[in-house]
Amino acid sequence: MFIQTESTPNPATLKFLPGQTVLDAGTADFPSVEAAEKSPLATRIFAVNGVTGVFFGNDFVTVTKSDDMDWDHIKPAILGAVMEHYQSGQPVMGADADAAAGHAEHTGEDAEIVHQIKDLLDSRVRPAVAQDGGDITFHGFDRGIVYLHMQGACAGCPSSTITLKMGIENLLRHYIPEVVEVRPVAV
Repeated sequence: MFIQTESTPNPATLKFLPGQTVLDAGTADFPSVEAAEKSPLATRIFAVNGVTGVFFGNDFVTVTKSDDMDWDHIKPAILGAVMEHYQSGQPVMGADADAAAGHAEHTGEDAEIVHQIKDLLDSRVRPAVAQDGGDITFHGFDRGIVYLHMQGACAGCPSSTITLKMGIENLLRHYIPEVVEVRPVAV
C-alpha cells in the first residue's frame, strides 16, 4: 500500500491519500478524541501524539496537528496508523456511525433561498475545498446572513476568512441577491 500526502493551505493540516475509498458518501469530522470513538481509523490516528483533529472525505484523510509538533516527527507515525488500519480489515466507521451529508436542515419562508445556497455550495464550493482537505457545510440562514461550518483543513486555516469573505460570500451574493454576508460557525 502506498499512501500519498499533500500539503493544504492550513500549515497545521496534512492530507493523506490512501489510494482507496475512505468514505463511500459524505464526510466525517472528528475534532476530538471523544468524537473519534465512532471510527476505528480515527481512533488509531488519534493515538499518535500531537494529533488534534481528523477529517474523512471520499478518498482522503486530513489530519490536524498541534502547533508544538513538527510534521517530520509525526507524519511517519500517522502513515503507519493508516496503513495498519487498512491492513487490519476493520471498517473505517463503526457499525453505529454514519458519515454526514453535511448540510443542516432548513424549512420556512427562506426554503427556496436555502436550496439555492446549498446547490451552489455543493456544485462550486465543496469540490474545491475537498481538494484542499476540508469541507464547508450549510449551518443556517437568517436575515441575509449565511452561516457555514468549516471542517478538516478549513477549520482554523489562516486563509479561511479570506476564503469565506472573498470567495464564498462574493459567489453567493452574485447569484443570490438575498445573501448579505457569510459567517463561520463552530459546531
